[in-house]
Amino acid sequence: MARLPRLTLPGHLHHVIQRGNNRQSIFVDREDFETMLSLLADNAQKFGVAVHAYVLMDNHFHLLATPTTADGLPQMMQAVGRRYVQYFNRRHARTGTLWEGRYRSTVLQPERYLLPCMVYLDLNPVRAGQVAQPGDYPWSSHAHWLGLRHDRLLTPHALYWALGNTPFAREAAYAALVQAGIGSQEQTVLTSSALSGWALGDAEFVQELQKHTPRRVTQGQAGRPALRKTSE
Repeated sequence: MARLPRLTLPGHLHHVIQRGNNRQSIFVDREDFETMLSLLADNAQKFGVAVHAYVLMDNHFHLLATPTTADGLPQMMQAVGRRYVQYFNRRHARTGTLWEGRYRSTVLQPERYLLPCMVYLDLNPVRAGQVAQPGDYPWSSHAHWLGLRHDRLLTPHALYWALGNTPFAREAAYAALVQAGIGSQEQTVLTSSALSGWALGDAEFVQELQKHTPRRVTQGQAGRPALRKTSE
């Protein structure tokens, strides 16, 4: 059975996951992390993709992004992936593939999942045992949204702006969300939706999304649909 094309829709929020092949490290040291961030920033601007949040882990990375065109996100990921592999192989004297196949992604309903997914990304290094607090990890968007540094890769989403009327109010509100965290069930849903490619949102959101693409946006029932009973 042929695999479905990625669900990529302009103007919609996407959660992207890219993993290293066989869970191998894709970032070895500071220079590797900085190179990836530079490539993402350059190509996000080039292809019209607004990146709202990210976390780079040793063997994978996540993005939350809104493309302005149908091809923007795939073009950005292809350009970044190709250039980074060339850099990584040359610098670390290796050959062959670096990625675990193509990147995985799906569309999220922003009103329900933007802020929880941002928190999920920020807490990834804490869950992995790499740091005690998300602010201790340098390779995520956490510090930017708390006003601790400026990151040229990032573009604020309207729902982040809605957290407060001033930068201080927004930063404090977002810090409180991170401190509260999210539940394990929500973590699982956010990961599985991106890996499977099925849209994540309420029924109304999914129905409206389906109007804009011939590709199925949610997993259908197995088997043939049941026949309707008619009155005798």
